[in-house]
Amino acid sequence: MKRRVREVIVVEGRYDKNTLSQVVEATILETGGFGIFKDREKAALLRRLGAERGIIVFTDSDGAGFVIRNHLKSILPPSQLKQAYIPDVPGKERRKRTAGKEGKLGVEGMPPQVLLTALERCGATFLDETAKEREGRPITKADLMELGLVGAGSRERREALLKRLDLPAHMTPNAMLEALNLLYTREDFLGKEEKT
Repeated sequence: MKRRVREVIVVEGRYDKNTLSQVVEATILETGGFGIFKDREKAALLRRLGAERGIIVFTDSDGAGFVIRNHLKSILPPSQLKQAYIPDVPGKERRKRTAGKEGKLGVEGMPPQVLLTALERCGATFLDETAKEREGRPITKADLMELGLVGAGSRERREALLKRLDLPAHMTPNAMLEALNLLYTREDFLGKEEKT
């Protein structure tokens, strides 16, 4: 059975995300490797999510993983950040022809129990079955359409909303929808919109 984690977990890539999502039920965001260094929108989203729910950095144990980890430490307040570390295990992931530069398994190559242990050690907030993180239906693209936030002529209205919610101004409609669902229930969001 998957364990539910309150914090947003940040991993390097999609294979790490796929592996971790088989073990935990959580919001898992990818850095896109070194792409995080230039992605101001993702950095702003991580700051916002860190303030709301906290961030767990879960990168590989190789040099590249630590470069990304250190970058995230430089852009996020320490109080909102937890560090999950995997052990140095020599080997290569099944999907790869050759081992990585340092010959270590990454997050995607770790057994489920190792991943859970790493999350426990970093102080992840595991939600029991009776805990309720957020109740309500998710915000849909139809909701955004009805509010004039997607479709023809919606750009200015969307940018104004993003500014008001302290989210990156140049988010795509899909990225905005994902962020809104991480931060609000449909009822909360629609109630906010009706008041403005």
